[in-house]
Amino acid sequence: MRRLIAGCLIGLLATLVMASTAFATAHHPTGEYAPFGECPLNRATITDCVYSVTTGGSVTIGKKTVPIKNPVTLQGGFEGAGEGIEFYGAEEPTTQTLSKTPQPVPGGLLGLLNCQEQTNLIIKGLCATALENSLTGVNAVVELTGPEHGLTNIELDTENLLFEEGIALGLPVKIHLENPTLGSNCYIGSNSKPVKLQLTTGQSGSLHGSLGELSFNEPFYTITRTKGSVLVDNTFAVPAATGCGGLLSLIVNPVVNAELGTPSPSGSNAATLVAGFEDAAASEVRASE
Repeated sequence: MRRLIAGCLIGLLATLVMASTAFATAHHPTGEYAPFGECPLNRATITDCVYSVTTGGSVTIGKKTVPIKNPVTLQGGFEGAGEGIEFYGAEEPTTQTLSKTPQPVPGGLLGLLNCQEQTNLIIKGLCATALENSLTGVNAVVELTGPEHGLTNIELDTENLLFEEGIALGLPVKIHLENPTLGSNCYIGSNSKPVKLQLTTGQSGSLHGSLGELSFNEPFYTITRTKGSVLVDNTFAVPAATGCGGLLSLIVNPVVNAELGTPSPSGSNAATLVAGFEDAAASEVRASE
């Protein structure tokens, strides 16, 4: 009986702990602070909340350029200042710190495999199957490597962002090429060998960024906003694509890499992101709930 009672008490305590954790993770800021609902406010030392949406630009990898047509969201919070900033991901475990937003690859699968020029019968067969089933579209999805929640390996320097110098945003990512013919594990970059984007509002190689329009909320100046910021990187290197074609990857990978021009060294790739950026004082976000 004692063991039964003890077991029931332990179960009850576990339930209460889980419930309190669930309640603790729910935040509902209001008014102009509403966009910061996924700021990791449960961490008491968070000083700033971040919400950014990229609405345009493009990414060029080797010989292929993919325009950014669908909005990509970055959200979280940070501690520290300048180079000492530590970036923490979105609070809810089900929420993505960097949204996995599909971007259509121009030319789709037919352009990526260059079907008409292939002499390999297997590649021709894959192309024919894709055509028959209308599965020729390919999406490129940029995914974070490393932790998605808690302390991330995202680099943020708000001073560099504002003064248009140095690295403003560092994103170690991998790029998922989505298409049924390519299989579920066709990636450019990996967790161990990421594509290291080091974006600046200043100059990177032949690319020029800019801060855009800077504004503050009134009358308290607790939110800093930029509109039309242009962040660029012309220095990142890109590894070869791997895992394309599933069981046929030994045959498909070389074809994909030949069409992409990967691996591609620094200077042969480019990223231009047109974005808006919002930084709010975490104390004010909490107070708005």
